[in-house]
Amino acid sequence: MPERRNAPISLRKQPKQSRSNELVAIILEAAVQVLAREGAHRFTTARVAERAGVSVGSLYQYFPNKAAILFRLQSDEWRQTTELLRGILEDVQRPPLERLHTLVHAFVRSECDEAEMRGALNDAAPFYRDAPEAQEARASGTRTVQIFMQEALPNASEATRALAGDLITTTLSKVGKHFSETPRTPAEIEAYADAMADMFCAYLSVLAGHKSECGASGASQLKCGQK
Repeated sequence: MPERRNAPISLRKQPKQSRSNELVAIILEAAVQVLAREGAHRFTTARVAERAGVSVGSLYQYFPNKAAILFRLQSDEWRQTTELLRGILEDVQRPPLERLHTLVHAFVRSECDEAEMRGALNDAAPFYRDAPEAQEARASGTRTVQIFMQEALPNASEATRALAGDLITTTLSKVGKHFSETPRTPAEIEAYADAMADMFCAYLSVLAGHKSECGASGASQLKCGQK
């Protein structure tokens, strides 16, 4: 019987002692291995417990079901992505378009480095994507992009900034996923990221209504015309 899509995905209890934290870490590491080997649709709590070398009962002390384990793996990935976003986009010592260029390169490299696991997590998304916890986790990255857009497009309307932020993040995510599904060389990653960064920079420059040099490298110096 398929697991209910609205099953609880929060931890049953938070580990407080070092032994409990170690147990949860072991379970999560085993979950990564099972997900990579079996895929989302053959992923079960029994397989995770067996791989971790613990009883199913011990696993259930913390994770109520497989959706909770999968969501924890996904939320950890979201947190890493959000930290990447914040670390680059909130660096106010650098011009906004330079930050955007750096972000595109970092994101595309990350997608290629972790393509197998991210693909498996994407397959697992139906088990938890509609849960409130999942929506809250995704919202953190969205807020970071919104703040960046306010800085990059200070004179644009709120609707324009929202559209630009959504277009860039959606394109980056979807295109990055598609690009990373095929093994890529470092040179291919660099060239692809340069092209995508130039496209985004040109788009924001047109919205801002001024000339701009996009890109941080000599291969990515694109001048955008006056609006």
